[in-house]
Amino acid sequence: MSVQLLVSGEWFTVCEASRLTPGRGIAALLPDGRQVALFLDRAGRVHAIDNRDPFAGAQVLSRGLLGSSAGAPFVASPLLKQRFDLATGRCLDDEDVSVRAYEVRLGRPSSGEAGRMEPRLAETVPAGGA
Repeated sequence: MSVQLLVSGEWFTVCEASRLTPGRGIAALLPDGRQVALFLDRAGRVHAIDNRDPFAGAQVLSRGLLGSSAGAPFVASPLLKQRFDLATGRCLDDEDVSVRAYEVRLGRPSSGEAGRMEPRLAETVPAGGA
């Protein structure tokens, strides 16, 4: 199965789901040049948020530590430790700050072809779910 993100109204294949490790993040490049941080939480759900830490300005959220608060998974920035909700992108430590959260789905095997775009289908998974 491949991990796909909704980008500009189309599903973008990022990588094979087998590349994700529970509790750890990876970074990927989107077609528009932005970086995304992908996470597989310990419950088996895939999440995607922008990789840029808005407090430090560095592309590091994929290297953050995963945890949960009131049952909701978050990533803590490896630099200044602010926590970002993986489903919404909202900063749990500063309500005025957030990062983009992406809709994620597990799709058909991509035959090793990351970066393939396909039209959006009616059935989607909300940001942070899979």
